[in-house]
Amino acid sequence: MFSFANPEFLYLLFLLPVIVGLYLLSRMARKRNLARFGKEKQLQELMPDVSSRKPVVRLVIILLLLTMVIVMLARPRAGSMEKAKGEVKGIEVVIAMDVSNSMNASSTSNQNGISRLQRSKMVMEKLIDRLRNDKVGLVVFAGKAMMQMPMTIDGTSAKMFLNNISTDMIPLQGTNIGDAIDLAMHTFSQDEKVSRAIILITDGENFEGDAVDAAKQAHKKNIQVNVIGIGDKDVPIPTDEGDGWMRDDNGDIAMTSFNEEQSKEIAEVGGGIFVKGDATDAVNVLDEALKKLATTNLSQYTYSREDEQFPVFAWIALALLIASVLLLNRQNPWLAKKNFFQRKVKNTNEE
Repeated sequence: MFSFANPEFLYLLFLLPVIVGLYLLSRMARKRNLARFGKEKQLQELMPDVSSRKPVVRLVIILLLLTMVIVMLARPRAGSMEKAKGEVKGIEVVIAMDVSNSMNASSTSNQNGISRLQRSKMVMEKLIDRLRNDKVGLVVFAGKAMMQMPMTIDGTSAKMFLNNISTDMIPLQGTNIGDAIDLAMHTFSQDEKVSRAIILITDGENFEGDAVDAAKQAHKKNIQVNVIGIGDKDVPIPTDEGDGWMRDDNGDIAMTSFNEEQSKEIAEVGGGIFVKGDATDAVNVLDEALKKLATTNLSQYTYSREDEQFPVFAWIALALLIASVLLLNRQNPWLAKKNFFQRKVKNTNEE
């Protein structure tokens, strides 16, 4: 399994054809300027050390170097997938976790209390421990949704991926629950006989897209949509550095509050339940709701942790950088003296 931690940086690859276009324009301008001094063949005789091929080779090297740097910024990751032996009966569950900046705020009325994200992880770890024979997938979302882990029956791997979730995973801010539900529906297997459920964990602030309609569409496909509400009302959001509070455009401290009404509506139209994350029986209530779903035979796959692959691209980029520095635009004086392609003609006057 291969993925990118920051796939938005891959859009920078569109700069490569722009660079090629600028290079072609500069070569055309150079050719026009040289034409004012004489014909091309005559000018080549006056500049014997200038190579016509090396600038093109150097451009290719620079383009490859930029490609490696862009891929490094996107943070490529790779993991392995193995099919386990045996069959078990269970259901498929996709956990969709909110990772917007407001999830860094306190989950209680105490502004210095445990963050909403940390409480979400604690609740989900306990729930995953109870899903021993069920498949689990992870989706994270803010202004858009992104798959964190495909479906797996390996609870240990699921908790490992869960612990790696942070609010800096998706730069686009917001709470696009509709996109999260849509991605979660595509995360399930193609076997429609398997019972499926989505667990949304969110502070419910600033809903984007039509979350209620997305939950209705999921329910029509026999997918249960449950919502875990995290947070309290009117608490400040800490900065990324943790040395203060985020502020709005007017310079006032930005406050965040939990939208319980719409969270309940999503769960209702999704055929699931709503529960507050700070409730002592939250895990028990969710577990009971999932147990009501019928179990079927599941194929078992386990996933290893996705390791960072950027060092490979870093070494390639270093080699290309060295090559671009050593490659000169003029011909090599030593190679210019060598005749590799013409046969030496014997002088008949010597006989």
